Amino acid sequence: KHIRLKIPYSYYGKYLTTDKRIQVTALCEVLHMRGVKLLVEKTIILEDTNIIIKIPRRVVVNKAVTLEISYANPLPEPVSRCILLVTLMNQQVKIHLAQLAPRERSKIYFEFTPRRTGPLQLQVDFSCDKFSHVKGFVTITVAPA
Repeated sequence: KHIRLKIPYSYYGKYLTTDKRIQVTALCEVLHMRGVKLLVEKTIILEDTNIIIKIPRRVVVNKAVTLEISYANPLPEPVSRCILLVTLMNQQVKIHLAQLAPRERSKIYFEFTPRRTGPLQLQVDFSCDKFSHVKGFVTITVAPA
């Protein structure tokens, strides 16, 4: 039999580790079987917020391009001290973001000018006060002018 169990973030949030796993243990009494108990253990991997990076269909060398980077707070409470760390062309840009309400999704626009043709990898690392190092990446193919 399946039993739904809702565990509020306030119960486990301060114990959450970077691997986003929670070990849940429950001791259940079996109905109509006096004195019989059942011990159940389950490892739950929490849903990660996802980074979505939208790039134009065609990216051309030496022409400015604007990317859309969206990020979210998957938690049922607000998060603050949010930072996006964008790595591109061996350079990092640290972007301080506004706090996010519970379950809020937001986005920023990021402009850059590629200086060479071929593949470029863009990496995004999203962190805040309640979770850290949520990563996203995309490979951008830069075409000749």
